[in-house]
Amino acid sequence: MTRSTAASHPRAVRFASSQSCSILQHPSQSDIPMPMESRSHAGGGSMRRILISILIFQIWFPINSNGQESHAAKLVEGAKKEGSLVWYTSTSIEDVKRLFDAYNKKYPFIKTEFFNAGSARLFNRILNESRVGKFFFDLVAVRGVETHQLVKAGFLQPYLSPESGAYPQGFKDAKAYWIDYFDAYNIIAYNTKLVPKDQAPKSWEDLLDPKWKSKIGMEEEMYSWYAAISVAWGRERAQRYMRALAKQDIQLRNGQTLIAQLMAAGEFHMGMALAHRIEKMKEQGAPVEWVTTLDPVTVSLHPIGVAAKAPHPNAAKLFIDFVLSKEGQQLVLAIGRTPSRPGIDTKMQAKNLKLFPIPPELGENYNQYQKEFREIFRQ
Repeated sequence: MTRSTAASHPRAVRFASSQSCSILQHPSQSDIPMPMESRSHAGGGSMRRILISILIFQIWFPINSNGQESHAAKLVEGAKKEGSLVWYTSTSIEDVKRLFDAYNKKYPFIKTEFFNAGSARLFNRILNESRVGKFFFDLVAVRGVETHQLVKAGFLQPYLSPESGAYPQGFKDAKAYWIDYFDAYNIIAYNTKLVPKDQAPKSWEDLLDPKWKSKIGMEEEMYSWYAAISVAWGRERAQRYMRALAKQDIQLRNGQTLIAQLMAAGEFHMGMALAHRIEKMKEQGAPVEWVTTLDPVTVSLHPIGVAAKAPHPNAAKLFIDFVLSKEGQQLVLAIGRTPSRPGIDTKMQAKNLKLFPIPPELGENYNQYQKEFREIFRQ
C-alpha cells in the first residue's frame, strides 16, 4: 500500500477534548542509538457438576452485558487516572484524527497523541527506544509482518477484548496479542472503457490470456500478495503461475494508488488494486470496476495491539474496545475503509468474496518471499 508524503515525515499530533491538535515533540531518531542491523473434584452430585460448568463458562466467556459493563467501568476508572494515550501507527493521519475525534467525544478525560510513520520505521523506532529503556507508546498498529516481529520480540501484551468474539479466526491472534480492525482486499480492477464486463477476467489465471500482455499494472512490491498466494495455492502451483504472469510483461509502478489512477486514466487496461479504493473511485465517477470472483481474495490485515510496557494500559484497552465495537467499526466504514467486523459493511459482504487473510506469521520467511518476487518480476 502506498504511503502519503506525510507518512514519510513522521509526526506526533496531540488531541485534546476540544479536538484541537498541536505538534508533540517526541525524542528524535537521532537521540536514540540506531541498530546495527484446575483441578476437578470428584463427587458432589450432578447439581454440583452443573454449577462448576456454569462457573467455568463464566470465567472463559465473560462477554455478556453485565460483564462488559463491569469490564468497561474498570478500564474507565484506570484510564481516568492515566489521562493519556499514545498510539504508534502506520494508519493515515486523517484516519487517525477521525478515530481519535470520536474516541475523545466518548472519553474526553483522555489526552490522545499519535506518532505516524511507515510500518518498518515504526518497528525500528520501538526497537531503538527499548534499547535505551524508554517506552513511550501504549498502542501500535502496523502491517502484519511487523506485528509478528513485535510479538516475537516481546513488545506486545495479550489483551482479549470483550468485542473479540465477533471477529472470525484469521482476523485475530489465537493468543490475543493482536486483532485486525480494518482490511484491504487485494483484487483485480479494470477500466470499463477499455474492457467490457463480459470480457473482464474472472480469476487470477485469466490474467495469463495473451490478449492482456503489456496491459496489466502491478505495484512493484506486492510481496504479501505473493506470499499469500504461495500459501493458499501451494508453492508449486503458485510458482508456475507467477512465472507465467511475469511473461505477460507486467507494468510495475510504485504504489497501488498510482496503479488505480493510471488504470482509470487508460494507461493500462487493468491492474492489481485495493477494493475499497476502487469503490471510492466508482463513487466519484471513474470508469473502473473490480473482479469479485477471485479465489482467493487475499486480505491485508491491519492489526492493533497493546504495548507490553504501556504507560497507559487502561486507556489503550479502552481504545481497542472502542475501535472493535459496532460503533467504532461503523466509523471505520465511514472513513472509507473496509471494517474487519462482520455485519458492518453489508455491501461488501453481499459479494460473498473468498477471503484469505494474510497471516502475520508469513513474516518468518518474508525476506525469502521478497527475493523470489524480485527474481520473477524484475528480470
